[in-house]
Amino acid sequence: MKKTEGSFSTSPVYTDYLGMEIEEIEVVEDQKVRTAMIPCGDVEIELLEPTEEDSPIARFLSKRGPGIHHIAYEVDNLEKKLDELKEKGVKLIDEEPRVGAGGKRIAFIHPKVTDGVLTELCEK
Repeated sequence: MKKTEGSFSTSPVYTDYLGMEIEEIEVVEDQKVRTAMIPCGDVEIELLEPTEEDSPIARFLSKRGPGIHHIAYEVDNLEKKLDELKEKGVKLIDEEPRVGAGGKRIAFIHPKVTDGVLTELCEK
C-alpha cells in the first residue's frame, strides 16, 4: 500500500457540503484500488475508485454503477470469526484474512448469504 494525495470525484459532497475531512488516501495495489477514509463519529466512510480498468472495483462500477459497494464490521479476532462462519456453513469470498486499506486484516462474506450486500469483516 502507498499513501497518495488528491481528491475523489464524490469527495466534495462529504468535504464541502457536509464539512467532513478526508483522513487518509492510499492505494491498495493488489486490489488495484485507491481508498479515502472519512471519519464520521464512530463510523468511517471509505471511498473507493479503481486504479486500473480490470480491477474488482472497476468491474463493480461497470456492472452496477456508482453507489455503496460494501458494508464493513469490525471484529476482535478475524480468524476466529471466519472459523465460526465456516462451521455454520456460511459462504465466504475469503476463507483466510488478507490485508486491506490501512494495513488492516480483512475478509469478505459472499453477498449471496447477505441478501446481495457485500459484507467485509475487518479486524480491530
